[in-house]
Amino acid sequence: MRIDVVTGFPNLMHSPLNESIIKRAKAKGIVEIELHDLRDFATDKHRTIDDTPYGGGAGMILKAEPVFACIESLQKKRHYNEVIYLSADGERLTQKIANELSLKDNLLLLCGHYKGIDERIRKALITREISIGDYVLTGGELPALVLIDAVVRLIPGVIGDGESLLTDSFQHGVLDGPQYTRPEEFHGMKVPDVLLSGNHKEIEAWRAEQRLKRTEERRKDLLEQS
Repeated sequence: MRIDVVTGFPNLMHSPLNESIIKRAKAKGIVEIELHDLRDFATDKHRTIDDTPYGGGAGMILKAEPVFACIESLQKKRHYNEVIYLSADGERLTQKIANELSLKDNLLLLCGHYKGIDERIRKALITREISIGDYVLTGGELPALVLIDAVVRLIPGVIGDGESLLTDSFQHGVLDGPQYTRPEEFHGMKVPDVLLSGNHKEIEAWRAEQRLKRTEERRKDLLEQS
């Protein structure tokens, strides 16, 4: 998979994209991630990428010219399955969407900033808009990182124990249950006996029960959707 990210603030993204799972995925050649500085496509000496909104009002708007120039130059080199704008008013990112995007070959992500982007960018270039939650951030760089992490970890070969992905929260419409590791007792708290029994059938039944219990307690809406 290749992921291209268009941003006016690439330095915000360098460190997270070079650590942990994403770093290993890149080293294995499973994923290629390229950052494109929007300011490189500005046409004035100040490398301006924003301007005041028509009609007045507070805030600054990302200009159409540099965004069009950047994205169109990338589209000349390859076909993108999706051109995604990370926006507060996009569809809510879910595990289902992450699963879907992990099967794509080429993704292009546009990080908004300031008050927003010129609407003509949305109409002409964007194929999908995604939000990571009902709140507003300074820009789309952090949401882009969240989306990249959620997608890349699902690509076969990225995580050694692929089976663990199947039991992640939300993969089957419920939250994951409690997990334990050594030591067997800590601060007076013991690991449930069933996990020490060696009876895999009983262990799986206990885990299924705990997943439902935790979902009922914390995210009852997930059960109502299923």
